[in-house]
Amino acid sequence: MSSNQPAQPSQQTPALRPIPRFIFASRWLQLPLYLGLIAAQGVYVFHFWVELVHLLEAAFGSQTALQALITSIGYRSDVQITALNETIIMLVVLALIDVVMISNLLIMVIVGGYETFVSRMDLEGHRDQPEWLSHVNASVLKVKLGTAIIGISSIHLLKTFINAANYDEKVLLWQTAIHITFLLSALAIAYTDKILTSNHASSKH
Repeated sequence: MSSNQPAQPSQQTPALRPIPRFIFASRWLQLPLYLGLIAAQGVYVFHFWVELVHLLEAAFGSQTALQALITSIGYRSDVQITALNETIIMLVVLALIDVVMISNLLIMVIVGGYETFVSRMDLEGHRDQPEWLSHVNASVLKVKLGTAIIGISSIHLLKTFINAANYDEKVLLWQTAIHITFLLSALAIAYTDKILTSNHASSKH
């Protein structure tokens, strides 16, 4: 018994011509870059644990670990430091937070950049899919990166102010000016993205 319904055409991806196919395939050249960022994140994880172990050892009285912490945070004092104090602990914790925020920035660039510019990850429905990845595009990624950079700059600025006695006044002024520049740049990017999104929405109506 023959069916009167017309056969539904199969949806197939149209084949690209050789040159467009070659140009489109060139996006995979970015893959080694993202793999390199993953390796860099591994270095940050190692650095985080080294600093954390030094902090724990210094808390139990290790002078070697204490001197390693003082050297790593660039802390100087007029008196001999023989034990952890609140300033050193705060600077070390801020350094650890700084590492975490940079690691978050790396994840954002690796996952968001790969999804946006290289290939789909097919994470729809996965319970661990990042909330921001469902609507990520180049504009959203730029805004999120700008916000993350402001956060990292804020941590650096706070570390500098806590340890201000060991910095020149020019360094403090320049770091403040650079932080304000980052803030204004992020606001400009967000405002530009808002204008472009509004214009795109208006053109659809």
